[in-house]
Amino acid sequence: MLGADVAVIKVSIFALLCFFSSQTLAAVLPEERVDLLYHAYDGGGVTVDGPSLLVRKNFNEKISVYGNIYEDYVTSASIDVLTSGSAYLEERKEYSAGFDYLNDRTILSLGYTQSTESDYEAGTVSLGVSQEFFGDLTTVTMGYAQGDDTVRSNINENFEEATGRKRFSLGLSQILTRNILISSSFETVFDEGFLNNPYRDIRYRDGTGFTLAPEQYPDTRNSSAFAIRGITYIPTLDASVRLEYRQYADSWDIKSKNYELRYSQNINSALTVEARVRTYSQNQASFFSDLFESAPIEGQFAGRDKELSQYSANQFGFSVSYTFNSRYDFFNNSSINFSWDRLMFDYDNFRNIETGQPFNVGEEPFYSLESDVIRLFFSSYL
Repeated sequence: MLGADVAVIKVSIFALLCFFSSQTLAAVLPEERVDLLYHAYDGGGVTVDGPSLLVRKNFNEKISVYGNIYEDYVTSASIDVLTSGSAYLEERKEYSAGFDYLNDRTILSLGYTQSTESDYEAGTVSLGVSQEFFGDLTTVTMGYAQGDDTVRSNINENFEEATGRKRFSLGLSQILTRNILISSSFETVFDEGFLNNPYRDIRYRDGTGFTLAPEQYPDTRNSSAFAIRGITYIPTLDASVRLEYRQYADSWDIKSKNYELRYSQNINSALTVEARVRTYSQNQASFFSDLFESAPIEGQFAGRDKELSQYSANQFGFSVSYTFNSRYDFFNNSSINFSWDRLMFDYDNFRNIETGQPFNVGEEPFYSLESDVIRLFFSSYL
């Protein structure tokens, strides 16, 4: 289950890298292509790696169909796992399929994703519509997704809980000049059901030490996020600069902000490099504590997930993309892409209780971690 969380983070990062290109193709079907990706994450005692294959085919210049296979191989010895149990090895498989239908300046989209691992199953249906206005300078997008998940435990074979979520999104992109594009998006999510991790515990004082107890979460969570992005092309340098600001808030009293800057440089017609930096910060959830003073009573919300604590994260990285003509007739052209990111997390009120040092309870050092995300993918246009 922890591996699935990391995989979702990686998928989100990858999707963000592709955001602007997808926005500019709002009233044109995506190009036919085959993408082969290798992804790897390493940090905080967790390693995740595996392949992904995406195939997209168009028909009659009206319909675009795609299918995707995505796998994760997870080895976890994270602080969350070691506090309540032992390290584990797990495999996650994800299958996606969908289509886009083009009608004049409108694109209708339908997709389905199924994810399976030993203790977690997730299925999500998504719908979307994109419409261009005002001479194709303005694009409005709307989306809806509904997920139904099943949570199990590899420790307790009788444990099984359900989780559901509904996601609504609205986006607007505007071409201001031939060299400037801005966009904004709003998203709201409604989660309901079992929302915590069956393997994670809280800790509370017990004399001079502490005792572990299961977390107790609310069974609902409502969240909203707003983002604004801009990209400007610099003709004299044959380069572009991208900026993003995003803010988030939810019913658990978590609020966060992040800022991102990207610089992309075309070296020549075939080679492009990009450098990026990102910063993120959030406060803690209302029911989070690293150390509770007493055992929680029935119905009292209590959590010790480090992602619910107050923390900050910084990221920097680069990408290299090389495009070349394919020697095979059924491929128009191809590209090979490499990307690396370094992520650094500093937790302000989550302590590392696995240090093995003789610290007093509640005086352990605050936790921090560094991780690397690597993506290598080959893409060919049909």
